[in-house]
Amino acid sequence: MAALLKSKYLLTLALFLPFISRAQDAAPMAETFRSNGKIYVVVLVICTIFAGIILFLVNLERKIKKLEKNQPK
Repeated sequence: MAALLKSKYLLTLALFLPFISRAQDAAPMAETFRSNGKIYVVVLVICTIFAGIILFLVNLERKIKKLEKNQPK
């Protein structure tokens, strides 16, 4: 049983090894954004989107709690 589990881990590692090594290469588009200083704009936009999603979910949670509290038992 342990040998089968060990072989599964080795197979998984062997399958994902090319992706892991490829992920360390820098993307040309990212290098262009970094050299132009536009990477900060991209990061700001992504952070703004995530903040909007978080605020939406918090607001939705508050509304759901309010509805659950007012619901007759």
